[in-house]
Amino acid sequence: MTKKKTYDNDSISSLKGADRVRKRPGVIFGSDGLEGCEHSVFEIMSNAIDEAREGHGRLITVTRFADRSIQVEDQGRGCPVDWNEKEGRYNWELVFCELYAGGKYDNENSDNYEYSLGLNGLGSCATQYASRYMDVTVCRDGKEYRLHFERGEIAGEMRVTELKRRHTGSTIRWLPDLEVFTDIAVPADYYRDILKRQAVVNPGVQFLLRNEQEDGSFAEEEFFYENGIQDYVTELLGGEDPLTPVQFWSAAAVGRDREDKPDYKVRLSVALCFSNKLSLTEYYHNSSFLEHGGSPERAVRSATVYQIDSYLKQNGKYLKNESKITFQDVEDCLVLVSSSFSTQTSYENQTKKAITNKFIYEAMNDFLKRQMEVYFIENPDEAIKIAEQVLINKRSRENAEKTRLNLKKKLAGSIDLANRVEKFVDCRSKDVNEREIYIVEGDSALGACKLGRDAQFQAIIPVRGKILNCLKADFDKIFKNDIIIDIIKVLGCGVEVDSKANKELSTFHLDGLRWNKVVICTDADVDGFQIRTLILTMLYRLTPTLIEKGYVYIAESPLFEIRCKDETYFAYSDAEKAEILQKLGNKKVDVQRSKGLGENEPDMMWLTTMNPKTRRLIKVSPEDAAATEQMFALLLGDNLDGRKSYIAENGHRYLDDLDVS
Repeated sequence: MTKKKTYDNDSISSLKGADRVRKRPGVIFGSDGLEGCEHSVFEIMSNAIDEAREGHGRLITVTRFADRSIQVEDQGRGCPVDWNEKEGRYNWELVFCELYAGGKYDNENSDNYEYSLGLNGLGSCATQYASRYMDVTVCRDGKEYRLHFERGEIAGEMRVTELKRRHTGSTIRWLPDLEVFTDIAVPADYYRDILKRQAVVNPGVQFLLRNEQEDGSFAEEEFFYENGIQDYVTELLGGEDPLTPVQFWSAAAVGRDREDKPDYKVRLSVALCFSNKLSLTEYYHNSSFLEHGGSPERAVRSATVYQIDSYLKQNGKYLKNESKITFQDVEDCLVLVSSSFSTQTSYENQTKKAITNKFIYEAMNDFLKRQMEVYFIENPDEAIKIAEQVLINKRSRENAEKTRLNLKKKLAGSIDLANRVEKFVDCRSKDVNEREIYIVEGDSALGACKLGRDAQFQAIIPVRGKILNCLKADFDKIFKNDIIIDIIKVLGCGVEVDSKANKELSTFHLDGLRWNKVVICTDADVDGFQIRTLILTMLYRLTPTLIEKGYVYIAESPLFEIRCKDETYFAYSDAEKAEILQKLGNKKVDVQRSKGLGENEPDMMWLTTMNPKTRRLIKVSPEDAAATEQMFALLLGDNLDGRKSYIAENGHRYLDDLDVS
């Protein structure tokens, strides 16, 4: 008999001690997976960073051991772990075994940690609770203190010894517990990323990453920026000349988020430049990377748009009835890194990926507006460059959006009598797994293929003349070409545009593809090869996924028709012709150059090109996309000198194919 479920006064319980973290790690770390484990690493690092920022030590060493354990070592004052008279407990209990305990709560009125990364008093304790073990070594006051924890509990007693040499600092080594996190294999790239970011926003502090190798040795990487975010922005440019030199601006402010709240201090710094080759915005607060931005991001958006828009209006740069710029237009040419600190911080949560302080937004907004206004006045040439580039971005975005909407309109709807593609011949089957579309050369080939096909699953669309070279043309011109639009419309999957400037044009959905095979079918002559290449180039630029996934084929057409008595043989190359003639020996044969597709009889068209059992299809599946793109660019792109050199070196191989009649 099933026990009846009850919900009464005895149903309520509370988690105690280490279980507050071990059973609910996501509450503190944001996740019980790898991301949560990574955040626990940052919690220990942040304490060392706070010490360095206060001027205590200039080296922080992080060691990643092969057994997944982690060690953070600093040269700070050493975490107080001895007896606390005021609390009547040892400080190690408060720091490592008590949530919401620490030395950073009174940072507004204390000499310690005025601008601290961590203010909640959770990190050290929560990480200890979530560890299989944790070893703590603290050097301060001429003594060395050692503590050992296992699964959230102290193991043994604190050991205290006199130091032979006078130095200070904290060293913490721990192994994240697989009973708490589903994954503890924190990759080396995480450490590289986090240490680099901390070096960026903590100028003059050296971060050393030690990565244990298979042989037990340690590979070391150093992260150091003498001038912080200014050096970082210069590094990001990679030697490229930006539109404007890198600027560094800083300021301090005092204010409050609400009238009934006390004032707090804010320090602001921004490094920025404008570039037509790179765009990047990053925001940091109290050393924490604000992945989701918050107040600083809103301030940058507001201030930059306001100032650049004001400049455009004042100098008559807008066209009549032209809409104002947006932050997207500014962001496309902006390289900006912001680092701010405050004595009070409102994070969205413990993971510290966004801040919500109203005053930080107001202070940074006013600061950036003033700085940019002065900068534009003092540097009129640079102001013009910035304004013109932002306008270029805006107008390109608007043109791309118009093209996208027109394209969407053109491609909308199903192919039926009310929306028929000119001269498109559909098949009867609705099963995408068997449907084939033949892209053929001209109306005559359309007629021959139509009569020679299997109407159940084979459809045809003709290409009228030589289509546009899509490698050289811009997207606006491409999508005005009726032939290309017809082909894309028939394919049904839309287009994919892998370009930042034209990303709005991308409408690609593979699920919309109406065909199992896309077959390019052209004559086996020079003109046919050129048309085939142009079609393939179009597909390569507009729908590269179709090639990557193996949907695109080339139908081989025979070069020679060889008749011997009642037998007919087809040769697709000179070598095959020679082989067939050798097999026939001295028999009387009639060898003819194969006619164009449009002159073929239906039976011959079916036999050589369309019958799945006898046709020859070449799957277009470039193993090296980069090499393919390079060849397309050489033969069809703007590299005139490269094309001349290629023709000079290889042209003799194609002399026999020249049409000199």
